[in-house]
Amino acid sequence: MLLVGSYHGSAGQYTSIQSAVDAAHPGDWILVGPGDYHENGSLDPLHPAGVLITTPGIHLRGMDRNGVVVDGTLPGGAQPCSADPALQVTGRDGILVWKASGTYVENLTACNFLTAPGGGHGNQIWWNGGDGSGQIGMGSYWGNYLTATSTYSNGVYNPRGEYGLFVSNAGGPGSINYSYASNMGDAAIYVGACPNCNAVLDHDRGTLSALGYSGTNSGGNLIIENTEFDHNLSGLVSNAQNNDDQPSPQIGLCPAGSKPAVAGAVGCTIFMRNSVHDNNNPNVPGAGASGLAGSAPVGSGIVLAGTQYVTLYQNRVFDNGSWGILVADLPDQESAPAGFPECTGGVWAPPPAGVCYYFAFGNYTWANRLWNNGFFGNPTNGDLALATQPHNPGNCFHANTDPARPGGTPTMDPPNLQSGAPYYPCGQANGGDFNVLAAEALCATQLLAPCPNLPGFGYPRTTGVTLSMPPAQPTMSNPCAGVPRNPWCP
Repeated sequence: MLLVGSYHGSAGQYTSIQSAVDAAHPGDWILVGPGDYHENGSLDPLHPAGVLITTPGIHLRGMDRNGVVVDGTLPGGAQPCSADPALQVTGRDGILVWKASGTYVENLTACNFLTAPGGGHGNQIWWNGGDGSGQIGMGSYWGNYLTATSTYSNGVYNPRGEYGLFVSNAGGPGSINYSYASNMGDAAIYVGACPNCNAVLDHDRGTLSALGYSGTNSGGNLIIENTEFDHNLSGLVSNAQNNDDQPSPQIGLCPAGSKPAVAGAVGCTIFMRNSVHDNNNPNVPGAGASGLAGSAPVGSGIVLAGTQYVTLYQNRVFDNGSWGILVADLPDQESAPAGFPECTGGVWAPPPAGVCYYFAFGNYTWANRLWNNGFFGNPTNGDLALATQPHNPGNCFHANTDPARPGGTPTMDPPNLQSGAPYYPCGQANGGDFNVLAAEALCATQLLAPCPNLPGFGYPRTTGVTLSMPPAQPTMSNPCAGVPRNPWCP
């Protein structure tokens, strides 16, 4: 048992988290007493981090979620996580778990770990199995009762916090539960680069970021449930992409030996019973300035972009100004890293080397409740939208409702999405509105070109970014639960 700081008047053996991590062996527990920890544990230029964990099987737990702060700022601030520009340090990650399976991180806050001025790093808590490698480099991980945020950004530009709770190239089983992330220039919560992620996100919240959740090329067994995504540029976004989160594309089909967690789902990637609302916020870090994430369609609740066989089930989606749920093909302008084939799972449009085009197909939007979406009032804005070229199979929609409308019928484009064939039963060839809706979606993103300043193309743009520390979040009711006996947990 390794104890950091002090707790209820009892001093531990260590004053820094990194020193305890360096002394730990697989299976060890590290408990951290309340304090503002300005960690600078790793000066490795490849892995600059406040706390670097490379030993598998470590269990790192704070004794108070709000009182244990892993702080990326320099000492001297009046409060933890100072927004003072003079106290910021750039080009680091916070708690970085590097290819160390079986690691728990629990019941603490990480803040103000910022990107370099030219980009890179800026991740608050990161389980990293080999980002950019195209390989699964770690297995199991767990995150519980975590807060990840930043009170500083250079407006929409670097330096800024990039990802809050970040998982890449991990094969699981993994879970992030009862956790909160905000103020990020890419995604508050991210799970990606895992063809079979074998992960569950449950009772989390992603807010005040470019994306509440992002999952690039993440599929297989992946459940997001009972989670809130609100006040972001876009809420919950799953996508394929031709970038360093290889291998592409995103495929939600069940791996061999698996079956869907919900009978009737089209695969094992299921986003269910989430609350996705008020994602109309252009005044977040990264908006318009952080690649695909910063170009997410403002005012969109759930976006499936170039995905395959994702099920959206029993979500509550409301108060999003553009679209409640948007399923769309994705034209991607990025490049695969050296050594990887370009545009795997996509097609060049136009060939031989235009943009990498990922078709969205096989997705099932089922039994969701949607209301008050589309109030920006542009053509096609509404509850449900499908912007895809014809494909066999296409995408299916069934039993979605808008309780605020006559007969409970959602607003939708195309207008026959819930009229049976060809959009239900699943498995039929179909396409969406690839004219007006596709133009509106591109306008909301400005992904390929600036949006014309014309009637019918009114989407909010950034006016200024102001960040604040989140309110106190629920801490573990008993931080000694499951812990071997020690002076802090007798």
